[in-house]
Amino acid sequence: MNQTTNTSKPKIGFLGCGNMGGPMCIRLVQAGFQVTAFDISEQALQRVVDYGAIAAKSATDCATSADIFLTSLPRPDHVEAVMLGNNGALESLKSGATWVDLTTNRKDLIEAIAACAPHGVQVVDCPVTGAVDGARNGKLTLFIGGDVDAVARVTPVLTHLGLVIHCGPRGTGNVVKLVTNQLWFIAAAAIGEGFAIGIGNGVELGTLWHAIKESVGDSFVARHDAPSIFAGHYDPSFSLDLCMKDLNLIKELSTNVTASLPMTDAARNAFALAKERYGPNAAELHVAKRIEEDANISMRLAGDWTPPWEQ
Repeated sequence: MNQTTNTSKPKIGFLGCGNMGGPMCIRLVQAGFQVTAFDISEQALQRVVDYGAIAAKSATDCATSADIFLTSLPRPDHVEAVMLGNNGALESLKSGATWVDLTTNRKDLIEAIAACAPHGVQVVDCPVTGAVDGARNGKLTLFIGGDVDAVARVTPVLTHLGLVIHCGPRGTGNVVKLVTNQLWFIAAAAIGEGFAIGIGNGVELGTLWHAIKESVGDSFVARHDAPSIFAGHYDPSFSLDLCMKDLNLIKELSTNVTASLPMTDAARNAFALAKERYGPNAAELHVAKRIEEDANISMRLAGDWTPPWEQ
């Protein structure tokens, strides 16, 4: 699928074309940007090339000509390896380029990598939220941290992906993203318990779900994620391993808070139990499946539950 590119627009390098990165890369191609992309998965790379992205031969090749270089990778150690490892992409960025890390990352790591940036290269952190359907439809929320000039430069590009919120200096984007994940994890761990109490006391699941959505119990988890429980696939677009990665990053941030955080600790324990039982690659909402199994109940609900990655 060929797209018409506008040569007056900044050239984009996009590294990481997986569940989230792929749809974001495609949206930028469709917006008329010249996008050079790379992923270690040939299948993932081919998918964005089919939409008009230019295939790079390596991460370094992807960065070389970019005015704005975007990385969307699963883990902080992946970012560190790609940016600072042998033939790291950071050194290939030209003066005047801006690196935007879309990864949910470690604040201190972003600062450490930024300290190694070539002269004239700006660095911002900009993790995203909104799930795969948000990435597909340009309805993500992007939490950007960086100085005003760098943020102003990249925001016109990022608005093609969703709502951009400037959170403060570099690193604050990741803090805000992890706080939103903190609240999601608590809600996701809790909703299975709520369903179990309702079902265990004679309430029909469809009625219970309707009541939750129309009450103080409403949440993104109730509206967006509960259907993945009802369908029984538990949303494999995000794994329990990645859940625990984020929960551990949240735990690191919590060391700067002197109060105990029992809700956050309980959510981390709930996801750890699910990961121990089902394995690291199991879908995120297996945190509710564990409750189903232990309570000997079913949370299947008939309906046309279109998976998020198809919406």
